[in-house]
Amino acid sequence: MTCHIFPLSSTRYPVCGRLLLFGLLLFSVSAVAEPIDQRPAPLGIAMEGYPYPYPVQYLHLKIERQDLHMAYMDVQPTAHANGRTVVLMHGKNFFGAYWAGTIRFLSAHGFRVVVPDQIGFGKSSKPATYYTFQLLAHNTKRLLDVLEINRVTVVGHSMGGMLAVRFALMYPTVTTQLVLENPIGLEDYRLKVPFKTVDAIYKDMLGYTEDSIRAYQKPYYAHWKQAYDRYVQVHYRWTLSPEYPRLAWASALTYQMIYTQPVVYEFPRIAMPTLVVIGQQDRTTLGRGELPAKVLAALGQYPELGRRTAAALQNAKLVELEGIGHIPHLEATQRFHAELLKFLQSTP
Repeated sequence: MTCHIFPLSSTRYPVCGRLLLFGLLLFSVSAVAEPIDQRPAPLGIAMEGYPYPYPVQYLHLKIERQDLHMAYMDVQPTAHANGRTVVLMHGKNFFGAYWAGTIRFLSAHGFRVVVPDQIGFGKSSKPATYYTFQLLAHNTKRLLDVLEINRVTVVGHSMGGMLAVRFALMYPTVTTQLVLENPIGLEDYRLKVPFKTVDAIYKDMLGYTEDSIRAYQKPYYAHWKQAYDRYVQVHYRWTLSPEYPRLAWASALTYQMIYTQPVVYEFPRIAMPTLVVIGQQDRTTLGRGELPAKVLAALGQYPELGRRTAAALQNAKLVELEGIGHIPHLEATQRFHAELLKFLQSTP
């Protein structure tokens, strides 16, 4: 190829060299103008495409003139069936899939395991409705009726512990045993946490970032592991979805449910055998991050709350896990499973 020489500023470049130079400049400008987006793909608020550890089915519900669906996993025993069923109830910032290891453990010991995503959570519908623990317990009972299950052990973690208490109070003849794993609601938050409107809570949730979500979830664990970040990523990817405001509104409504519907005063009414498992380093409470240090220090004191709860229940066993935070079934899996199985086998 013949290259002709033409002046460029005060320097002489071949035409082919000038073309190469302009190409490099154009590429450089383009790279600056259009940076590569490093964000993960958005996740739909019904967790479309997000894999659960077992097949997901749906129960149709009509609530306040809305057609809704409640997702659930119904896992059969992988060992010799013992004829018993365990229902696992998730926490507010989680969903049924985080029970994967516990489902596998229980099914391997002959239990049928039913794991609902409550309305407003996980793969279930996210309606703008009046959320109550009574409604969620009623929905769970409807699911059990459809599955033709008459007697269950109910295991509730965090917010799921509040729901498990309400379910046991509403359906005492169905609930043979109750397990409370670091439940929230062991105190009345209204006494020390200032009231916030649903609009204010919703506004806060619209401002969530990956870093703020991680900062909120890290204190759940006494010892953070990178594996726990998967739950941060789920919440962050939700915020990238164009439907996220609908999820944020449902989440704000369930926050109000927790705040305004305490169960702590009704513990003495619970007569069935109850296992209370408390990670001793847990300090979870509503209002964390917004309360003065003096007020915050008086909330979420789980060692004391666990002992007080066990004493209030009619027939309780307390297991205290030293050096463990808010989610024993993730952070101390083997110990939690051993205590759970021992308790399950204590009642024929």
